[in-house]
Amino acid sequence: MMDDSNPYLPYTVRIEDAWYETPGDRCIKTFKVNFTDDKVWDTWSHKPGNCAMVGKLGIGESMFCISSSPTEEGYLRFSIMRMGKVTQALHDLEAGDLMTVRGPLGNNFPVEEWEGKRIITVGGGIGQAPLRPVINYIRANKEKYEELIVLYGSRTSSDICFQGELDEFMADQECGCHLSIDVEEEQWPHFVGFVPTLLMEVSPSPENAVAVTCGPPIMIRFVIENLLKLGFKPEQIYTTLENRMKCGIGKCGRCNVGPLYVCKDGPVFSYETLQKIPEAFA
Repeated sequence: MMDDSNPYLPYTVRIEDAWYETPGDRCIKTFKVNFTDDKVWDTWSHKPGNCAMVGKLGIGESMFCISSSPTEEGYLRFSIMRMGKVTQALHDLEAGDLMTVRGPLGNNFPVEEWEGKRIITVGGGIGQAPLRPVINYIRANKEKYEELIVLYGSRTSSDICFQGELDEFMADQECGCHLSIDVEEEQWPHFVGFVPTLLMEVSPSPENAVAVTCGPPIMIRFVIENLLKLGFKPEQIYTTLENRMKCGIGKCGRCNVGPLYVCKDGPVFSYETLQKIPEAFA
């Protein structure tokens, strides 16, 4: 856990490996990192959904989800889209370079409460990053869950994150995996259309199920609408919010949504909670 005596003090991590998931100006790069001080692992504990402030000394830090499951031991992963000064500085780093990590922060997906249920994840673009630890946690504990269904879409086939792992999911008879892209391409063998439409095409049953969705806000809005049409109740639907965060511990007030602070009370929320807060999808 983070040192409560000084929650602003980050850990130093070394990049073990780094690779690009997608091309383009807003490309996504994944970093596999380890603490420079092995003793940190004695107290570090994160769960699917937790975040961390990741940065480069002298440049700054930003909040990102931890995209590795706690079942993946001995390292952390962060998948970061290049969007500004801090993310550009992080993208410039390679294996062997140092980064800073402050966390774990926020709440988590209640995966232990979901045991015995069918889990449906619905992701779009970089929104697959916070879903990845949920998926990998469930796959590592598959005897505790009834079923896992993965739905994921991106703008084009080259924009798909975690392509190798998705190929594994497609081949796994115990994991139903459904992919989509927005516009038809030659040789694309899967669904063509937006993620909310893919959801209706698959039409997962709400019986004994939990649905988790992450992605662009407009996608989340229509995915939730369609989940409700399929019979899911608000308490069966979970998502994340991604308001701008500065301190990460609920002190600066920058990320508030109504009475809640995304960095401290989130980023994970049930739709049952969010539907009571008009600002959540404003």
